[in-house]
Amino acid sequence: MSGRTNSDTEPVIAEDSQAGHDTDGAEGAEATEATEDAEDAEAAEEYAGDARQARWVAAGTGALLCLAGLAAALLRLTGSAPARVPAAYALGAAVCALAAVLGSRGRTRRALWLLIAGVMVMALGDQFD
Repeated sequence: MSGRTNSDTEPVIAEDSQAGHDTDGAEGAEATEATEDAEDAEAAEEYAGDARQARWVAAGTGALLCLAGLAAALLRLTGSAPARVPAAYALGAAVCALAAVLGSRGRTRRALWLLIAGVMVMALGDQFD
């Protein structure tokens, strides 16, 4: 016999059960951290998807407006319009092409402003006619 009484074993049991609670608390904290990490990863992936979509939209819109400006410049060049009109369309198309390049590289805000400026140049050129 070890010489322990019933009162000697109670604190040992209490300490063991307390240690079990500490372990559960640590496991709970790890589970919470894992959940937060998963949410952060999901948010980062959603942000990356939004950024990818913005790049595609900026590049596609810039390319489309560039082609439209070039087509309008060619049509006006063959007509009886003053030389400033096709030049304005061509300049607007060049600005939109630059916006498409910037948009594909992730500079979507600058691309948006350049798209606006390119369309404004084309509209101004149309007013010369």
